[in-house]
Amino acid sequence: MSDATPYQLLVMGVAGCGKSTLAGELARALGCVLIEGDDHHPAANQAKMRAGIALDDADRAPWLAHLGTLLADANAGAVLTCSALKRPYRDQLRAAAPALAIVFIDISPAQAHARVAARTDHLFPPRLVDSQFDALESPLGEAGVLRVEAMQPLSEQLDAILRWLDLSQTPHPTQENLS
Repeated sequence: MSDATPYQLLVMGVAGCGKSTLAGELARALGCVLIEGDDHHPAANQAKMRAGIALDDADRAPWLAHLGTLLADANAGAVLTCSALKRPYRDQLRAAAPALAIVFIDISPAQAHARVAARTDHLFPPRLVDSQFDALESPLGEAGVLRVEAMQPLSEQLDAILRWLDLSQTPHPTQENLS
C-alpha cells in the first residue's frame, strides 16, 4: 500500500451484510480511523428505525452530509460504514472525499434477514431489511468499487480488499468482483 495518500474507504451494503465487522478490521489493518455510520444518526432517525419505520431521503440527507464532513476531515485516512444504498448517497460521499474507494458487501435477502434477526443489541429491526433491498441501487459498474461476498470468511474478504488496494495505481481502484 502506498504511504503517499491515506485511504478513504466506504464499506457499504444492506443491514446485516457485515459492514461494521469488516470495516473495523480494515481500519486496523490500514491504521485508519473507523467511522461507524450508525453512531452518527440523529436521534430522530434512530427512533424511526427502532419503531420499524424506514428512513427516507430527507431523513438521510443531514446524516450523509455529516458523514461526508467526517470523511473530509480524516486527514490520516478513514474507513466509513454506511449503507449508501443509492447512487446519489455515494455521490454525496464522493464529493466530500473524491478519492473514496468503495467496498460493496453483497448478501442475499435471506442471509441478511437471518443475520439481522440474530442481533440482540442493534437499532435496526429485521422487518426493515426488505426496505433496504427495495432502495438498493447496486454500485457495480461505478468507478472504484470492489464487490465482496458477505458469506465469505472475514479473513478472505480482508485479504481481497488489501490486495485490491495494493494493486491500485490510481486514486480509485478499478472495479473487481470477488465471489
